[in-house]
Amino acid sequence: MRLEHLLIFGAVMVVTWFAAIYFWPRMLLSVFKRAILVKGFGDGPIPVNTLYTQSEALFADPLHVPRGASKLASAGVNRDTLLTLGWLDLSKGPLVLHVPDMAGRYYSLQFTNPRNNTNFAYVGKRTTGTGAGVFLVTGPRWTGEVPEGMKHIPSPNRSVLLIGRVLVYNGGDLSRAHELAAQMRLAPVP
Repeated sequence: MRLEHLLIFGAVMVVTWFAAIYFWPRMLLSVFKRAILVKGFGDGPIPVNTLYTQSEALFADPLHVPRGASKLASAGVNRDTLLTLGWLDLSKGPLVLHVPDMAGRYYSLQFTNPRNNTNFAYVGKRTTGTGAGVFLVTGPRWTGEVPEGMKHIPSPNRSVLLIGRVLVYNGGDLSRAHELAAQMRLAPVP
C-alpha cells in the first residue's frame, strides 16, 4: 500500500469518527422522541405538550413490557423512581408546568435540549425544593412578563425533552408515588 492510500484512509477515518460523535446524540434523541410520541409506555402515543407517567404495573414488572410498548421508555437501571415523560413544542407559545407538593419526597424534572443533548434546567428537590410550584417554560424568542407566582425556565430551543422521576420508597408506596407523579402537568398560558 502506498503512502497516499494510507493518508486517504486516515482522513476518511477521522471524518467518519467526527461525524459519528456529532450525530450520535441527535440520532438517539430522534429514536427516543419517536418512541415517546408513537408508542409511549404501551398505552398508546403520548401527545406533544403533555406529560405521561409510567403505569404502576409497568413499574412493578419491567421485564414484561406490554405488547406494543417501547422498551426505551420502560426499561432502565433506575428501579426506584417512576418515570414521567413529555415532549414539548414551544413554537406556539410558552407552557405552564404545575408541580404538586411532594412533602419532602425526592423528585426531579430534567429539561433537555434535543439539538445538542444537554440539560439546561432542573426542577426538583435539590434545585427548587419539594413544595408545590408553578413554572413558565418559554422558547428562545419569547418576550413578555413572567406572571406573578411563577418561576421562569427559558429554553434555548423550541423542542424540549422533559424527563421526570418520582421516588418510590417501597412496594406499598407505589400508589402514592404514582398519584404524585400524575399530578405534574403542563398547560398553555391562561
